[in-house]
Amino acid sequence: MIKLTELLVEERILLSRNIASKKRVLELLSDSVAVNVPELTSAEIFDCLVNRERLGSTGLGHGVAIPHGRLQNVSRPIAALLKLEEGVDYDAIDGQPVDLFCALLVPVQSTDEHLQILALLAEMFSDTELCARLRAAKSSAEIYTLLMNWQSVDVQQTATRAHR
Repeated sequence: MIKLTELLVEERILLSRNIASKKRVLELLSDSVAVNVPELTSAEIFDCLVNRERLGSTGLGHGVAIPHGRLQNVSRPIAALLKLEEGVDYDAIDGQPVDLFCALLVPVQSTDEHLQILALLAEMFSDTELCARLRAAKSSAEIYTLLMNWQSVDVQQTATRAHR
Protein backbone atom coordinates (compact mmCIF):
# COMPACT_ATOMS: atom_id res chain seq x y z
CA MET A 1 0.00 0.00 0.00
CA ILE A 2 1.21 3.51 -0.83
CA LYS A 3 1.97 5.75 2.13
CA LEU A 4 1.47 9.50 2.14
CA THR A 5 4.91 9.90 3.72
CA GLU A 6 6.37 8.55 0.46
CA LEU A 7 4.59 11.24 -1.58
CA LEU A 8 4.36 14.40 0.48
CA VAL A 9 6.84 16.35 2.55
CA GLU A 10 5.92 19.26 4.79
CA GLU A 11 7.84 21.69 2.55
CA ARG A 12 5.32 21.03 -0.24
CA ILE A 13 2.30 22.00 1.88
CA LEU A 14 1.22 25.56 1.18
CA LEU A 15 -1.32 27.82 2.85
CA SER A 16 -2.47 30.85 0.91
CA ARG A 17 -4.97 33.65 1.36
CA ASN A 18 -5.52 35.40 -1.94
CA ILE A 19 -5.60 33.18 -4.99
CA ALA A 20 -8.11 34.20 -7.61
CA SER A 21 -7.79 31.60 -10.36
CA LYS A 22 -7.33 27.97 -11.29
CA LYS A 23 -4.24 28.98 -13.28
CA ARG A 24 -2.60 30.58 -10.24
CA VAL A 25 -3.37 27.49 -8.13
CA LEU A 26 -1.61 25.27 -10.67
CA GLU A 27 1.34 27.70 -10.85
CA LEU A 28 1.78 27.64 -7.06
CA LEU A 29 1.59 23.85 -6.90
CA SER A 30 4.08 23.57 -9.78
CA ASP A 31 6.50 25.98 -8.10
CA SER A 32 6.23 24.06 -4.83
CA VAL A 33 7.22 20.77 -6.44
CA ALA A 34 9.99 22.30 -8.59
CA VAL A 35 11.69 23.84 -5.55
CA ASN A 36 11.98 20.41 -3.87
CA VAL A 37 12.57 18.28 -6.97
CA PRO A 38 15.50 19.72 -8.94
CA GLU A 39 15.08 17.40 -11.94
CA LEU A 40 11.75 19.10 -12.74
CA THR A 41 11.01 22.63 -13.82
CA SER A 42 7.99 24.59 -12.73
CA ALA A 43 7.02 25.12 -16.38
CA GLU A 44 6.98 21.41 -17.27
CA ILE A 45 4.96 20.59 -14.15
CA PHE A 46 2.50 23.39 -14.91
CA ASP A 47 2.13 22.25 -18.54
CA CYS A 48 1.52 18.67 -17.40
CA LEU A 49 -1.20 19.73 -14.91
CA VAL A 50 -2.86 22.12 -17.37
CA ASN A 51 -2.89 19.49 -20.12
CA ARG A 52 -4.62 17.04 -17.76
CA GLU A 53 -7.19 19.70 -16.77
CA ARG A 54 -8.02 20.19 -20.46
CA LEU A 55 -9.25 16.59 -20.52
CA GLY A 56 -11.66 17.39 -17.70
CA SER A 57 -11.56 19.05 -14.33
CA THR A 58 -9.88 17.22 -11.48
CA GLY A 59 -12.23 18.98 -9.05
CA LEU A 60 -13.87 16.15 -7.10
CA GLY A 61 -16.49 18.28 -5.41
CA HIS A 62 -16.92 19.29 -1.77
CA GLY A 63 -14.12 21.85 -2.15
CA VAL A 64 -11.44 19.34 -3.18
CA ALA A 65 -9.35 18.91 -6.36
CA ILE A 66 -6.57 16.50 -7.22
CA PRO A 67 -4.71 17.92 -10.23
CA HIS A 68 -2.43 15.18 -11.50
CA GLY A 69 -0.32 14.00 -14.39
CA ARG A 70 2.53 11.85 -15.62
CA LEU A 71 5.96 13.25 -16.34
CA GLN A 72 9.00 11.77 -18.06
CA ASN A 73 11.54 13.14 -15.56
CA VAL A 74 9.72 11.90 -12.44
CA SER A 75 11.38 8.88 -10.84
CA ARG A 76 8.82 8.39 -8.04
CA PRO A 77 5.35 9.69 -7.18
CA ILE A 78 5.38 13.24 -5.76
CA ALA A 79 2.58 15.26 -4.17
CA ALA A 80 2.07 18.88 -3.10
CA LEU A 81 -0.85 20.30 -1.15
CA LEU A 82 -2.38 23.76 -1.17
CA LYS A 83 -5.02 25.03 1.24
CA LEU A 84 -6.77 28.30 0.44
CA GLU A 85 -8.67 30.52 2.84
CA GLU A 86 -11.35 30.99 0.20
CA GLY A 87 -12.12 28.61 -2.63
CA VAL A 88 -11.66 29.40 -6.31
CA ASP A 89 -13.76 28.43 -9.30
CA TYR A 90 -12.18 25.19 -10.48
CA ASP A 91 -14.90 23.69 -12.66
CA ALA A 92 -15.48 21.06 -9.98
CA ILE A 93 -18.09 18.39 -10.62
CA ASP A 94 -20.51 19.99 -8.11
CA GLY A 95 -19.86 23.55 -9.32
CA GLN A 96 -18.61 24.59 -5.87
CA PRO A 97 -15.39 26.57 -5.24
CA VAL A 98 -12.31 24.52 -4.33
CA ASP A 99 -10.06 25.31 -1.38
CA LEU A 100 -8.11 22.04 -0.92
CA PHE A 101 -5.76 20.92 -3.70
CA CYS A 102 -3.44 17.95 -3.78
CA ALA A 103 -1.26 17.84 -6.90
CA LEU A 104 0.12 14.45 -7.85
CA LEU A 105 2.90 13.70 -10.34
CA VAL A 106 3.93 10.18 -11.26
CA PRO A 107 6.39 8.57 -13.68
CA VAL A 108 5.03 8.03 -17.19
CA GLN A 109 5.10 4.24 -16.84
CA SER A 110 3.30 4.12 -13.45
CA THR A 111 -0.25 3.39 -14.60
CA ASP A 112 -1.37 1.06 -11.77
CA GLU A 113 0.46 3.00 -9.08
CA HIS A 114 -1.03 6.26 -10.39
CA LEU A 115 -4.56 4.85 -10.07
CA GLN A 116 -3.85 3.43 -6.59
CA ILE A 117 -2.58 6.78 -5.35
CA LEU A 118 -5.53 8.65 -6.85
CA ALA A 119 -7.86 6.19 -5.11
CA LEU A 120 -6.05 6.74 -1.80
CA LEU A 121 -6.26 10.53 -2.18
CA ALA A 122 -9.94 10.38 -3.17
CA GLU A 123 -10.66 8.22 -0.11
CA MET A 124 -8.72 10.57 2.13
CA PHE A 125 -10.52 13.67 0.85
CA SER A 126 -13.91 11.96 1.17
CA ASP A 127 -13.31 11.92 4.95
CA THR A 128 -15.39 14.97 5.90
CA GLU A 129 -13.90 15.15 9.40
CA LEU A 130 -10.37 15.20 8.01
CA CYS A 131 -11.28 17.90 5.47
CA ALA A 132 -12.81 20.04 8.24
CA ARG A 133 -9.60 19.67 10.26
CA LEU A 134 -7.45 20.51 7.24
CA ARG A 135 -9.52 23.63 6.63
CA ALA A 136 -9.12 24.67 10.28
CA ALA A 137 -5.35 24.03 10.32
CA LYS A 138 -3.13 27.09 10.75
CA SER A 139 0.23 25.73 9.57
CA SER A 140 1.89 23.34 7.14
CA ALA A 141 3.14 21.30 10.10
CA GLU A 142 -0.40 20.90 11.44
CA ILE A 143 -1.68 19.77 8.02
CA TYR A 144 1.21 17.33 7.61
CA THR A 145 0.50 15.79 11.02
CA LEU A 146 -3.22 15.47 10.23
CA LEU A 147 -2.48 13.71 6.94
CA MET A 148 0.09 11.34 8.41
CA ASN A 149 -2.18 10.46 11.33
CA TRP A 150 -5.14 9.89 8.99
CA GLN A 151 -3.33 7.19 7.10
CA SER A 152 -2.12 5.36 10.21
CA VAL A 153 -5.68 5.38 11.61
CA ASP A 154 -7.04 4.23 8.24
CA VAL A 155 -4.45 1.41 8.01
CA GLN A 156 -5.36 0.27 11.55
CA GLN A 157 -9.09 0.28 10.75
CA THR A 158 -8.51 -1.69 7.55
CA ALA A 159 -6.41 -4.24 9.43
CA THR A 160 -9.08 -4.55 12.15
CA ARG A 161 -11.81 -5.12 9.54
CA ALA A 162 -9.65 -7.76 7.81
CA HIS A 163 -9.26 -9.76 11.04
CA ARG A 164 -13.02 -9.96 11.76
